[in-house]
Amino acid sequence: MSVRLGVVSTYPSTQCGIATFSAALVAHLLAADADVGVVRLVDEPVAQVTPVVSQWVAGQPWGARSAARALDSYDVAVLQHEYGIYGGPDGEDVLDLVAHVHVPVVTVLHTVLTTPTPNQHRVLAGLVERSAALVTMTTTARDRLVAGWGVDPARVSVISHGAEDNRAPDVATPRGPADRPRTVLTWGLLSEGKGIEWALLGLAELRRHAPLPTYLVVGQTHPRVLEREGEAYRDRLVALTQDLDLTGSVRFDGRYLSGPDLRAVVRGADVVLLPYDSKEQVTSGVLTEAVAAGKPVVSTRFPHAVELLSGGAGLLVPQRDPAAIAAALTQVLTVDGVAASMAAEARRLADSLLWPSVAEQYLDLAASVQRVALPAAV
Repeated sequence: MSVRLGVVSTYPSTQCGIATFSAALVAHLLAADADVGVVRLVDEPVAQVTPVVSQWVAGQPWGARSAARALDSYDVAVLQHEYGIYGGPDGEDVLDLVAHVHVPVVTVLHTVLTTPTPNQHRVLAGLVERSAALVTMTTTARDRLVAGWGVDPARVSVISHGAEDNRAPDVATPRGPADRPRTVLTWGLLSEGKGIEWALLGLAELRRHAPLPTYLVVGQTHPRVLEREGEAYRDRLVALTQDLDLTGSVRFDGRYLSGPDLRAVVRGADVVLLPYDSKEQVTSGVLTEAVAAGKPVVSTRFPHAVELLSGGAGLLVPQRDPAAIAAALTQVLTVDGVAASMAAEARRLADSLLWPSVAEQYLDLAASVQRVALPAAV
């Protein structure tokens, strides 16, 4: 009998990267004939539909214990961890959950900080102590965990983020017809730190060296940012676009696109640009999906990008450096063979990043921790 998995996470219709990740993982676990139930993190009760089996409402008394009871009806609990999705300072309410779960816990770490605050360190240390196994999505994150929390490397599995196969069938001419305007794409929930302002300044610099591409910025403002600040960041970006006289080349699409619609937009891009400010980011679903689509990538040097692109699937630039962004885009968009070479390397990497392979690795890991947890035969 296959292992039965209880997944605790945010989940659609919540709009965040962890929810999107969990929905894709669960869908592919179910496609592999696994028995999966979701304990969904919510701010307030919502309609419950399969595969959601329980809801943990933020701030609800006994919510953690109720969630733990739901998870205990499975063989293994798979816990998605990001500091911002659980209640309490630095999401410390997750420690109440793992204190009451009796089945083995596999904790998936979406963030591993190099310089956590004392409380962030305490929260992750508590999860480490209560987890039968830990998953990171990059070797960088695994190394940070070993160095910063003293974790036995044997307890940490590196499993890629996962992506749908979005490679276009015709790759003979990845740049498309010569007379077609090039398209550079950045997508994802919009918030400070995405670095879009540096991309815009880079386009203004690029204009002096090459014809301007169309730059698409796709995605709605992050819901939590919208609650706190409204559209202040987007408004500043639109104003900067006007100041730089780029309105004819830059398009902001504020929709939250469905999976098929978003994948169509990605397939239509010539280059994916990730101008993120962070030097800490060890996991990027957008980066994974870009490479899995076989797209050349220009990215700042955050850890996941360095790890995934250094073999030739992209070009790396310093954070907050418009001139470097312009130089990299010039190279990809105008130098013969560069885009094709990068796309070929991205396509080579894609197979290891696709969800069916990722789901199988989670099933294998869950089965291994279940075997360890089973009592010895008499």
